[in-house]
Amino acid sequence: MSTSSELIPDLAVARLRDFAERRLTGPPLLAVEVRSPSTALFDLNTKKAVYERFGIESYWIVVPDADQPELMVFELRAGRYEQIAYVTGDEPFHTERPFPVEVVPSRLVPRFLPD
Repeated sequence: MSTSSELIPDLAVARLRDFAERRLTGPPLLAVEVRSPSTALFDLNTKKAVYERFGIESYWIVVPDADQPELMVFELRAGRYEQIAYVTGDEPFHTERPFPVEVVPSRLVPRFLPD
């Protein structure tokens, strides 16, 4: 990966003051990737390493499996990502970073009801 490569997360949370026109001038507070079978290794290795070097404070990976949805949460500690949470199904994840929120993986995956 070159130094001029730009990775774009599936979802990013940033401060309004960190935007100049339509671009971020610094790292977002949170980057979220929605993992698929084709992106799993890239999200867990390459993107995680790049986001860590870029100084993104929080990195979440959502696995939208209908039977067992997952959320992996990494936070920067002393310049390195440390996994601080791994929740599945109906298990809630509570955090204050980058803002107070509760995330429940099963609520991120649509449930299909029989006709």
